[in-house]
Amino acid sequence: MSPSFFEIVQLSNGDYALRRVDDDTAPLVRISFSDEAREMMEDRDMNVAKAMIAAGIEAVGNVAHDIDWEEDDTEKTEVQPSYTLH
Repeated sequence: MSPSFFEIVQLSNGDYALRRVDDDTAPLVRISFSDEAREMMEDRDMNVAKAMIAAGIEAVGNVAHDIDWEEDDTEKTEVQPSYTLH
């Protein structure tokens, strides 16, 4: 399997996206900022999007180490309520 290369692009609607360089299908990640957020960032929205994507990749790497890949998929997990984290 050949390695994949990724790029961060700005879409026509102003959103930022992470996608494979050689693939024009839907992006892997899409980041949208409100007009208010863009104004507060003072033209640093691309840097913030890059930082968010980098943090997400790092978090996935950390979580991947904690996963028990031998876990039985037939076990039912208890549904937990969702919370907004700040």
